[in-house]
Amino acid sequence: MNAKKVTTAKNAEKDDASVKQKEQANAISRQLDKMAEQIPDEAKKRLEEIKDKLDKFKEKVVGKFEGYIMGIALLPPDKEDENKKKINVLVLVDDSDSQKMSKEELRDKLSGIIEKMALEIDENLAPQTIILTEVWQSCYDAKYDILQMIAMSAPVYDTGMIAAIKISEIHKSMVLKKFEKYIVSYVLAGSLVQGKATPTSDIDVCIIVDDTDVKKMTRAELRDKLRAIIIDMGFSAGKMTGIENKINIQVWILTDFWEGIKEANPVYFTFLRDGIPFYDRGVFMPWKLLLQMGRIKPSPEAIDMFMHSGEQMLERVKYKLKDMGMDEIFLSILTPSQAALMMYGIPPPTPKETPDVMTDIFVKKEKLLEKEYIDILRKNLEVRKDLEHGIKKSISGAEIDVLLKGADKFLKRLNKLFEAIAKKKEEESVLHSYENIVTIVRDILRMEGVEKIKDTEIIKIFETEVVQKGLIPQKFLRMLKEIEKAKKDYDAKKLTKAEINSVQKDSRELIRFLVEYIQRKRGIELEKTRIRVKHGKKFGEVVLLGTKAFIIHDIDNEDKNLSRADIAPDGSLKNIKASSLEEYEKALTGVEMPERVFIKQPIFDDLKSLFGKDVEILVNY
Repeated sequence: MNAKKVTTAKNAEKDDASVKQKEQANAISRQLDKMAEQIPDEAKKRLEEIKDKLDKFKEKVVGKFEGYIMGIALLPPDKEDENKKKINVLVLVDDSDSQKMSKEELRDKLSGIIEKMALEIDENLAPQTIILTEVWQSCYDAKYDILQMIAMSAPVYDTGMIAAIKISEIHKSMVLKKFEKYIVSYVLAGSLVQGKATPTSDIDVCIIVDDTDVKKMTRAELRDKLRAIIIDMGFSAGKMTGIENKINIQVWILTDFWEGIKEANPVYFTFLRDGIPFYDRGVFMPWKLLLQMGRIKPSPEAIDMFMHSGEQMLERVKYKLKDMGMDEIFLSILTPSQAALMMYGIPPPTPKETPDVMTDIFVKKEKLLEKEYIDILRKNLEVRKDLEHGIKKSISGAEIDVLLKGADKFLKRLNKLFEAIAKKKEEESVLHSYENIVTIVRDILRMEGVEKIKDTEIIKIFETEVVQKGLIPQKFLRMLKEIEKAKKDYDAKKLTKAEINSVQKDSRELIRFLVEYIQRKRGIELEKTRIRVKHGKKFGEVVLLGTKAFIIHDIDNEDKNLSRADIAPDGSLKNIKASSLEEYEKALTGVEMPERVFIKQPIFDDLKSLFGKDVEILVNY
């Protein structure tokens, strides 16, 4: 029984390893496809010609030395090779765990085996085997020929290192060309040089900028200015190589870096220990060697700071937990609760009042929410209050977990509450639309001389008195009947989503038309209240509005020639005073429907006194 379990476990491990290998292979393939798009046309053409040979070579080498081969790439042809028959291929080998033999012996042994494999495929295949230690040592010695060679290669197989060297070398060239005066070191760092990289790892580079001779700007300004441009160059290098969104650039100024080393900053120590300089002005390597010799040691102040940092961090954690209990978790459920009340149509109450208002509205009145969720809100309110007033001095992680679980449960339920409120508001909008339309219809019927009407008869009377007389098209009567039907369904709690959408659309159109009808009708009736006159070469008018009259002495300049008068019972104009266009427009707006106007004899005498004896009354003007 135990043997079976062991066998099953081993098979599962193999399956997991197989899946991981496939994922890595896919990631590598996508990366190589991107890089291939950026290869020069001449190299691309040559790559196509010898593709089958390179694929066979790759399969043989990787199959034989799987886990050690970091990359295989096609190199440019030798200048001496006039016929360009020789196929130069770089094979990059990971020798980081070489223990049984020296690194030179490993390189020579692998080189001999790989050359034989190449010869079996094509006599023109000329592999150049390089171990990773050899690449890094050349960087330590400030010899960058190998980096430049890799940068010019066309990858055939890559676990990530060739891509990292290519983009870093190209980005370095761009940076040095523009800012060589300021650049102290350009260093490859991170998981790639630590031997922990995967095909999806970032390519971490760190650039140290010399700020010791800055005069025209502050050190921080220099750092920020160069950082913005250098990071932008990283995007450009990514597009040039096809290795996009991979390079991660850190820009440090020299003084900050030195302070970090003195303070024993782990980031800088790790950077010094593992970093590989792709460019150095004699600063990075001496520091790296001093660190290896044990000569760079933390200051007493740094040691003391690190000793007490644990206590300080723990205090910060406690403070953060307290802050979460007081505000963050509480506000995460309070604010949406207030939003629900606002959505319902109630102004947001104070935090203290919110649970009671939520209970009254959503639990008792509408029955849209269960009491247990109000209890969660109250619990958070109590914890916040106790912490705020010092009744509770601290809060534990376990208590925070309980509050977080409650908040998560509360918010999920609140999302359903929002949906229920929205549905209710949509249904109520049908009722409001119906009531607004009925009010407008009553106004229209009053304009037509129909006064007292029962609610049950209003649509029928509207049909006979307005629609059948041709004053309003039949289309709007049909809309009105559909809205009435939706209102009945609302009363019977049978309202459908389709009805709601239809009513919302029809209501807007119907209200707009009916209001325009009232305005047109009112405008026509208002015209009937105007007495137009001509006096000399000027035109004027008197507008009779109930018990008030407005006199416009000159229509062409009405804002400066306006008067107001009271209309006496005998029809004459009394108490004539200066008025304004604003007062006149306000009076017009306030008239729902102009009354019928009868002109009596005294007003003719008033017209003579207002406009002169030669005044003429205009008809059909």
